[in-house]
Amino acid sequence: MAGRVHPRQLAFSLPHAESLSRDNFLEGPANAAGLALIDSWPEWPSRIMWLAGPEGSGKSHLAAIWAELSGARSTMANVLTPASVPGTLATGALVVEDLKAKDFDERALFHLMNLAREDGAFVLFTGRAAPAALEVDLRDLHSRLRTIPVISLAPPDDQLFRGLIVKFCADRQLTVDESVVGYLATRLERSSAAARRAVELLDSEALRLGRPVTRALAAELLRDT
Repeated sequence: MAGRVHPRQLAFSLPHAESLSRDNFLEGPANAAGLALIDSWPEWPSRIMWLAGPEGSGKSHLAAIWAELSGARSTMANVLTPASVPGTLATGALVVEDLKAKDFDERALFHLMNLAREDGAFVLFTGRAAPAALEVDLRDLHSRLRTIPVISLAPPDDQLFRGLIVKFCADRQLTVDESVVGYLATRLERSSAAARRAVELLDSEALRLGRPVTRALAAELLRDT
């Protein structure tokens, strides 16, 4: 008799909402200056501020906390147009996310900064690099960018990195023990983005294979990536 073939379990990639509340922000030396800026609002040194840091350093989480606190609207830098500027500033506070070289309308950004100054609006920019590093063609915009105060975020230290791994697991309702957290913390690139990707992979593979998330599974997956 031919052996029975067992159907392979299908893993469906369902969206998992990452908590971006103040209570769920993990503070450490790497992001303390950024959190201090958010907590000090509206007593900022300038009404236009910039959060700079590598991918996954917490810029978007901090921006989300500030948006909730200030009633700010949020937009991605690459969708901002001159015509949309007045509407985006309607609440008197705005988050402009992921500002990077050659991926935004210079006229829109210049208009935004001028209008924010005229209206006394608050603007929080986020980007991987400091604004002075951006290459722009508009000389006046270049000058304006260089005047924005910058708060820099650094990659997480060991304690914060372990906390991020636990948080990403909790966001996906995964139960893991210290052996899994410790294994990941010592073998992944020290960044929030790397931790997030690893937890997503563990979750999807555990579901596909019908196995719990264990150190052994983590070792298998990291060995194969």
